[in-house]
Amino acid sequence: MAKLIAANWKMNKTVDETVDFISGLKKSKIPKEMEIAVFPPFTSLHAASKLLEKSKISLGAQNMYFEEKGAFTGEISPLMLKELGCRYVLIGHSERRHIIAEKNKDIKKKFSLALKWELIPVLCVGETKKERKSGKTMEVIESQLKGIQASKGIVIAYEPVWAIGTGENATAKQASEMHSAIRRIISRNSIRIIYGGSVSPENSSNFLREKEIDGLLVGGASLDLKKFTYIINS
Repeated sequence: MAKLIAANWKMNKTVDETVDFISGLKKSKIPKEMEIAVFPPFTSLHAASKLLEKSKISLGAQNMYFEEKGAFTGEISPLMLKELGCRYVLIGHSERRHIIAEKNKDIKKKFSLALKWELIPVLCVGETKKERKSGKTMEVIESQLKGIQASKGIVIAYEPVWAIGTGENATAKQASEMHSAIRRIISRNSIRIIYGGSVSPENSSNFLREKEIDGLLVGGASLDLKKFTYIINS
């Protein structure tokens, strides 16, 4: 199974910046054993889709709504993402959970609808620093995975909230142990579990060496082409 290296740009990059980045990425050397996916902001999806036609680089969206259509101002449906050529969609990213206050029940609706429309959901799970210190890590992870249809092909991204943009990184061993625990919860070996949490050129190879880690969800470091291609080849 190919390792997945995903670039989550969050609320960054204009259309022009997207075009420049993807044009450069397409010229870069990408190992055969790696699958690369980019997750631009919605405004750049169309431009990215055109550039990635006939490319081995996959396109993903950062979010979607849990309805196919309707009076939901500002939301994006899976139909729209499919039309743009998206292969992946992030579901339940920690910033959606903790800043936008998305609930587990709504995240699970999104997950099911993504599967219906043959989008591959990248379900993000992880605990806060407070939850980890109080010994509730597994309770939190289990609640985030409860009721999830663990079908072949889906991706789970373990992103410890305490290690995102805080300067406090999880070790490769800690991440590997959590990936192993998640795999036991979902009881499926055919599902890729990737790690996201302040991934950088300095620590990426440590994570990728771990057998339990099937790839990386890269945030800030994915905004810089040089850093991102270094991670891909690490």
